[in-house]
Amino acid sequence: MNLKSHLIFTLYTIYGILLKVVASKGKARGISGQHPLVQNVTVTEGGTANMTCRVEYNDNTSLQWSNPAQQTLFFGDKKALRDNRIELMHASWSELTISITDVTLTDEGMYTCSLFTMPVRTAKAYLTVLGVPEKPEIDGLTKPAMEGDHITLTCMTQGSKPAADLRWFRNEKEVKGAKEVNASGKTFTVRSSLQLHVDRNDDGVAYTCKVDHVALSQTPQQATEVLEVHYAPRVQIINSLAVPQEGQYLKLECVSKGNPSPDPVMWTKDGGELPDLDRMIVEGRELTFTSLNKTDNGTYRCEAGNHLGTSSAEYVLYVYDVPTTLPPSTTPPLHPIPPDPTALLGTHASDPTVTGSRDPNALGQRGTDHALIGGVVAVVVFVTLCSIIVLGRYLARHKGTYLTNEAKGADDAPDADTAIINAEGNHAHAEEKKEYFI
Repeated sequence: MNLKSHLIFTLYTIYGILLKVVASKGKARGISGQHPLVQNVTVTEGGTANMTCRVEYNDNTSLQWSNPAQQTLFFGDKKALRDNRIELMHASWSELTISITDVTLTDEGMYTCSLFTMPVRTAKAYLTVLGVPEKPEIDGLTKPAMEGDHITLTCMTQGSKPAADLRWFRNEKEVKGAKEVNASGKTFTVRSSLQLHVDRNDDGVAYTCKVDHVALSQTPQQATEVLEVHYAPRVQIINSLAVPQEGQYLKLECVSKGNPSPDPVMWTKDGGELPDLDRMIVEGRELTFTSLNKTDNGTYRCEAGNHLGTSSAEYVLYVYDVPTTLPPSTTPPLHPIPPDPTALLGTHASDPTVTGSRDPNALGQRGTDHALIGGVVAVVVFVTLCSIIVLGRYLARHKGTYLTNEAKGADDAPDADTAIINAEGNHAHAEEKKEYFI
């Protein structure tokens, strides 16, 4: 009996412990699930902001949204603030969603979602309102600008938040400007300036100022101005013939570029009027010669101008004779020269019409043979000349001398022995009767 009662007591104890564990888990789940969850919201000025507050576990506790001024907007499904821009989107025990239309910069701030438990639990979400920059304006452009002027173009945009970025473009190429940012309340005024030294190449160029901003991802803002530049003309003469000849047709065109467009051009020859208007026809900017002759030689001048200046160009015309070709002679030569068989043989050997095929190396081989033969001949001539020079110098330095019988006194001697003796004795006088043999 005691054993049975002991077992029953033990079972009740275990059951009580299990009930406490389950109750503690449920309580912990309620505490953690009853914390509101929100997210920050970013919206463009004039747009709509949706504010959502969620609870994972709620035991019939009310949710509430309040604005940065701590004014209650909605308590559950009950609207507390009279503002037609604020609407209820969804209300339940687990979610409260409201919308704010036509958002302004004053709506920006920290919004609070409250869960009325004991104690009250809150979550905060920040509403960011982007200020949309206004369309930019370009100032400082004078119309028309003069060549050589220094001008400053200024682009300005207002109402951006955060501050916008301004970019300059010359036609399609980006150029760098100087940026300036000024705060005006919650928004910013941005200026960018571009310095220009105007020349004739700027005439008709489009300068564009573009606004870069996070609120303009789909509708970019930009302003464009086309620069008009006035400049004095420049003149150039273009001729239709490179080598004009007698009897030919020649056209000279006076090309002038200026803004405003130059007045009608004026043609002169050698400082005076055109002499022959029957053959020299002036039509607009063109001077046409219907048939050239030697009397047309001279310096032709084209002049054009506008209110900013005058420019001219000159063309020196020289008419060449018509080239003539002499007819071939029909008189045969007095002493015809027979053809060289060697040359004919070489010609036939290298003619593809005779051999039926062309040797691509034939020209190179013949050139090599001629060079080799010429080199050998040059070496032989050089060696021969050197030999002659050496032999001549040797003979000049070793000239032979001898004494004739007359010089030695052999004519007076009766016999050979006496002649030899006389020759030895008269050796000192032999210099007077020397004969030379070269």
